[in-house]
Amino acid sequence: MHPVLFHIGAIVIPSYGAVTALGVLLALGLAQRTARVAGVDAGKVWNLCILSLFAALAAARLLLVIVNWSALRLHPAWLLGLAMVHHPLLAATGSLAGAGCALWYARRSKLPLRTTADALVAPLALGLSFEQLGALASGSGFGVAAGSGVPWTVTYTHPLATIWSGAPLGVPLHPVQAYAALAFLSLALLLLVGLPAARRKGDVAGLGLMGLGVAIFITELWRDPEGRGSLLHGALDGPQIAAILLVVAGALVLRERKAAHPSAEEVTPATAHGGPA
Repeated sequence: MHPVLFHIGAIVIPSYGAVTALGVLLALGLAQRTARVAGVDAGKVWNLCILSLFAALAAARLLLVIVNWSALRLHPAWLLGLAMVHHPLLAATGSLAGAGCALWYARRSKLPLRTTADALVAPLALGLSFEQLGALASGSGFGVAAGSGVPWTVTYTHPLATIWSGAPLGVPLHPVQAYAALAFLSLALLLLVGLPAARRKGDVAGLGLMGLGVAIFITELWRDPEGRGSLLHGALDGPQIAAILLVVAGALVLRERKAAHPSAEEVTPATAHGGPA
């Protein structure tokens, strides 16, 4: 594959960053549409997304600086190379920082949490789909070695795939990033179809969390486990543990919606006029 998209003189434009940036732009544009469909302020949703994105990037890079501080003190120019580093721990740190920032801004701006979550979950899945396509090009989050019976393998030959992501060279691998990208894209489409038909606020978000968890858990079965943590003697890795938590969180959101009495935010036009709940 191609970890470098193109060069501008001595400046390297990595495929991962370029494709992920495209996914972010598309997700931001989609969030404006889903915000209007869900009935929340599109301008505030835009601000929430931008602040959360910067919080996620800042937290991930800060963690890299802290972990590599001794080396960076001796070689300050290596700060420019931190953007090429990808790791599940960085993704988890960025996700937590972004989610925390989103929650803070939503409360501060008095955005309805469940409705806002409904509007954001499909754009999130779309963005993750493009992130995985960028990972496929760069070799990040590479898959396990594929047998001779798998005709759709991917083989990395560029040295930067190993330097930046640790991908093995010359070995046919499962294109697990493509599996994940397809799963996330399919989920985004399903959530988009379901958003206008949602009967209660929060249901789309709950289904989205469960779908993301299922997609992450299943695709991790084909990812190389190196550097991804383990639990129960390797039965689960770090992202799979996070995936289980996502499924549980989504199930709790859906259960709460079924158990609780409809609030003013949850009542649909049909229930407001005496229709079926």
